Amino acid sequence: MPAQTSHTSQPGQPSQMTPDELARATAAAMYENDACSKALGLDILEVRPGYARLRMAVREDFLNGHQICHGGLIFTLADSTFAFACNTYNINTVAAGCSIEFLRPVHGGDVLTAEAVEQTLSGRTGIYDIRVTNRAEETVAMFRGKSAQIKGNLIPAGD
Repeated sequence: MPAQTSHTSQPGQPSQMTPDELARATAAAMYENDACSKALGLDILEVRPGYARLRMAVREDFLNGHQICHGGLIFTLADSTFAFACNTYNINTVAAGCSIEFLRPVHGGDVLTAEAVEQTLSGRTGIYDIRVTNRAEETVAMFRGKSAQIKGNLIPAGD
């Protein structure tokens, strides 16, 4: 028989979930109501506390007048990945600020992967770095987001 694991409930954490289970459940709850991520065809590849990895195929309708991916869509991929990472604790969290650096052009038909990593979480504020790479694993953009926790939970908390 497997050993019994005791879970200590954190604020915002349903008592019977591990942190990894909670992260996956919050991502599923967010995605269900996220019309933008669905419309862009974003795929959630992985989530765990303070971390998320999403993928987006660059469609022809994502291209700008230079026939490269519109920067706003790369920003949206990074911003959505940031959102999924900072909400993994089941405390409603929004962006308080963010910036992006575009490092190389992205062409139609490519596939982008964004990986968000929590750098610090202090009080209600977090800092997350998001690297966006192309199919060749070249970095095409770097995004930094500052998060702010607000009232409420994605999944009802309780014992």
